[in-house]
Amino acid sequence: MLKAEWIGVRWLGVGLAAVLAVVTIALAATGRLALYINPDSTWFAVSMAVVALIGTVASFTLPLGAESDHGHDHGHDHGGVPGPDPRPDRAHDVRRIAPDSHDQAQILRGSRESASHASAHAHPRSPLGLAATVVGGVVASGVVGLTLVLPPASLSAELAMSRDVGATPLFAGADVVTLASTGDTSSFGVGEWATVFATATNPDAFDGDPIELTGFVTPGEDGAFDLTRLVITHCVIDAQPATIPVSDEQIPETGQWVTVTGTVRSTSDGRLQIDADAVDLIDEPEDPYEY
Repeated sequence: MLKAEWIGVRWLGVGLAAVLAVVTIALAATGRLALYINPDSTWFAVSMAVVALIGTVASFTLPLGAESDHGHDHGHDHGGVPGPDPRPDRAHDVRRIAPDSHDQAQILRGSRESASHASAHAHPRSPLGLAATVVGGVVASGVVGLTLVLPPASLSAELAMSRDVGATPLFAGADVVTLASTGDTSSFGVGEWATVFATATNPDAFDGDPIELTGFVTPGEDGAFDLTRLVITHCVIDAQPATIPVSDEQIPETGQWVTVTGTVRSTSDGRLQIDADAVDLIDEPEDPYEY
């Protein structure tokens, strides 16, 4: 039973870490790690995965149960009981002297204190704590196991809609708006244009600008749909949706990836939107996020 516990501790430590490390390296090798983290962080994630694997291999040099060694040196004196004298001749002389009543009392008191010390270092197991450990271990193992069997997938349109807080997040600074006003927007994605649409103080300055963008469809307002893209800073945990309104007679299905070609127009109420000339349905691109 004790050996099984030691194996369990080893699995929940270096075992799960090794599995995650292998998955990370495999995703990087197949170019799918970008579905989870910013590509600029790939080198760091892979480096840490290699370190984890090296640590896993090194852990096999430790015997099972080494994790439970708290570093107590039980060879020291406890309760005033002297250990064996390192001098053989002295120890021989002591053994020839019978202990008197005072010595016996000292020995008995030391034995009781030693037993008390051992009891204080014992670690009683709570049934509730043991159950929580088992359940937590099963859940953690299940989650890690799913990473091995489930194919890599991007975040869904439903998740993007759930993260929409009703106000357009700003994915760039004032320099983007300034650059857009000069007409140099060839490298702009949905995130940059969303910033321009949300912060432009002179919408007429962008009226007539040609635009071609790729994203997925989410519901819009007033007969339009929103062209949406998830923007990632570090990893999918911080992904935020960037949206720009698109006016078109045909509204594709929510979640459908499209490439929109059209023109930026300033509406009568001072907002910007895209008047679409063409909305082409496409498959999800290999790199579905913007960074």
